[in-house]
Parts: sequence; C-alpha cells; structure tokens
Amino acid sequence: MGSVVTMSTEMLTAVPRSVLDARPEHSADSPVSVHAMTVAYHRKPVLWDVDYDAPNNKLIAIVGPNGAGKSTLIKACLGLVPRASGQVEFWGRPYKQMRARIGYVPQRESVDWDFPVSALDVVCMGRYRMVGWCRPVTKKHKHAALQCLDRVGMREYADRQISQLSGGQQQRVFLARALAQEADLYFMDEPFAGVDAATERAIVDVLRELKSSGGTVICVHHDVQTVREYFDHALLLNMRVVAAGPVDDVVTNANLHKTYGGRLTLLAEAAEAVARAGDGR
Repeated sequence: MGSVVTMSTEMLTAVPRSVLDARPEHSADSPVSVHAMTVAYHRKPVLWDVDYDAPNNKLIAIVGPNGAGKSTLIKACLGLVPRASGQVEFWGRPYKQMRARIGYVPQRESVDWDFPVSALDVVCMGRYRMVGWCRPVTKKHKHAALQCLDRVGMREYADRQISQLSGGQQQRVFLARALAQEADLYFMDEPFAGVDAATERAIVDVLRELKSSGGTVICVHHDVQTVREYFDHALLLNMRVVAAGPVDDVVTNANLHKTYGGRLTLLAEAAEAVARAGDGR
C-alpha cells in the first residue's frame, strides 16, 4: 500500500497562506471546484492541499486505497466535516447558494435503517426542496417519488418499511431519492458497495440516465477493474491528488502504483491476464 505521511496541526498551520492560495483561477463552469483544501482529524491530515475542477456532464470516480480520504473529500465539499484550509465552489458560488442543485447519496452503512419510514417516505425526502420544509407532501410529489422508485425497480416496495429491505434494495431506494431531487450535481459515496449484480446494473443505468439528462455524478468507487467501464473521468486520490482526467489517460499502471503501491498493480495485471485467457486471446 502507498505510504501516508502524518503531520501535526502545528505543521498544517505553519504552511504560509500565500503557498496554499497560489493556485490558478478555477472555472466558474465547473460543477465543483476544490481549491487548496486540507482536512485534518485529531491532528492528522486526511486530505492535504487538494486542488480539483470537476468536468461538467461526466461520470467521475474517486479512486484510492482505504484511508485515502475519498469519503472525506465528498463530505468536506458539502460542509459535513470541517476544512482546515481551502475553498470549495459550485459553479463559482458557495455551497449555501447552490445546495438546491446538489444531491448526495451517503454510504448505506451510515444510515439508521431502523427508522420507521417506508421506501416511499425516503424518496419523498428528496422532494423537500420543492415541497418546502414542514409542509405536507402533495399527491403530485408522491407521484413523482413513485416514478423514481419505478425507475430503479422498487415501486412494488413503496410501502415497505426500509428495515425490511435487503441491502441492495435499500441502495436502490437511496438512488430513487437522488433522482427525486432533480439535481444537477450528485455526490455518491460507494453506491456499489455490498450490492448484488442486478442492483449494480441498475445503479449503472441510473448514473447514465443522470448524465444523459445533463447531470454530473461524482462517486467514491472501490473497484478499479470497473472504473473504465462505468465512468468517464477518474480522480486518483491518496491524501493528495495523484492524477485526474479521462479514465483512459489517468487509470494507468504507473498512476495506480503511485496511488496504491505495487500490490494493486500486480492484482490488476493478473485480472487482465485472466480476462484475456477467458476470451481466448
């Protein structure tokens, strides 16, 4: 695995602001621009001086080893964890001004699935921006939520309590909620984790549908083997940005070695060799 440098909070604050801020201007056309962002937990940095502009209308994978800061990057962009330094802008504006255009699908493990709500109730939560807080959900919005459940193959489970759903079904409900938001930018934290093959295909279909409607999706993704198949762009991360760009350009053995260390590169080469043998090549 790649080595991770640890530094104290004192070392973080010792870096001159002029160094952290010396970055080229970010594009206001980018759905999200991250500028000189550092995040530290318990005096140890998890992300260090990250700079990144997401391209518009692309499916983007955030790839890296455990502990690389992938989920932290998403949460720091959305203000769910504090930043030690740096700025994040959405289409050139702060998150508070643009939150209505942004959707978020958290890790399934972070949700209290025993909360007494139905699948339809969860999807209706994605309509709150349009409904208004503390207002009843009208038939119009319930109908829209049912259509979103239908798009992920879960309409027949609309009245099912979420704790009674399988892991894959729960993830589909979360995707339906994201669809119900009608956002322009989506952050998804490991949407493929722990799901069956049918759900994985359903997720891919949803991602492509979001892209075809003009949206941008940024996913934390753990399976290097499917990055090229599912995504247009990749952000390789190990506390800092290793590489970013079109998958064919950045998901290379050299960059994977920098991101993970040699072990994963060997596994990738072995998997490719097995695939070639299976195809008779």
